[in-house]
Amino acid sequence: MRRSTSNVSMAAWAMVGTGAVLLMAPFWFTFVFATHGRTEIFNSPPPVWFGSALFNNIDLLQERLPFWRNLGMSLYVAGMTTALNLMLCALAGYGFAAYDFRFKKPLFAVVVGSMMLPSFLNMIPSFMVMDAIGWIDQPRALIVPAAAGALGIFMMRQYIGSAIPKDLLDAARMDGCGEFRIFWSVVLPLLKPALGTLGLITFIASWNNFMAPLVVMRSAENYTLPLALRSMQSPNNTEWGALMAGSAIAMLPLLIAFFFSARRLVAGLTSGAVRG
Repeated sequence: MRRSTSNVSMAAWAMVGTGAVLLMAPFWFTFVFATHGRTEIFNSPPPVWFGSALFNNIDLLQERLPFWRNLGMSLYVAGMTTALNLMLCALAGYGFAAYDFRFKKPLFAVVVGSMMLPSFLNMIPSFMVMDAIGWIDQPRALIVPAAAGALGIFMMRQYIGSAIPKDLLDAARMDGCGEFRIFWSVVLPLLKPALGTLGLITFIASWNNFMAPLVVMRSAENYTLPLALRSMQSPNNTEWGALMAGSAIAMLPLLIAFFFSARRLVAGLTSGAVRG
């Protein structure tokens, strides 16, 4: 019996290890190829260890793109989108969780239902609205439409409804706190786990967003990193080493953020799933 259990355990670990290697392989080769030139990348077999062409690839990257400006644009758009999402989604989720008002259930159903719509359906209407108000090729055209996501509102509503008792809010009202003071001083500090999770999800989604910048951005100086790196590709003259170097730099903030917050992300996603 012990031998059978040991064999099953070893097989399970082997499957997990194989899956981990397969999942990590694209990240590994991105960083490896970032240190090799275009001809070396297409050798057979391809290189599996780091080379010495990293700084040459970064120089090529800067020749083809205003790369550091694109990096700054991505940081600005992702940071502003995340900050607005945290505040507005927390307010909306608090409203749905703590108050009873007319059409509350239908409105929340609309919010949840909007998550089921494919994102590409919004491309043409978004472009028409941004063009009508003169926001084409402006960072605000990426920030404002993503400032209050349905997923964030749903997460905040579920977390507040399960983790913050209404008796606590009633006690704050009896002490003379106004509604906004209750939200700012009582509710918001208790939302830190959910806010951390939502912030990470929003930042990653905004950082990796390709379609929205493709629709509304026109000048290379205002491209975010995904669009800027895609613009480097051409049928006959793509500097793949430089492209891999840019991709590796673009991945670093996400890998660092996920490494330090993976446990909180899982905990936040499961918060509010079961009500006591």
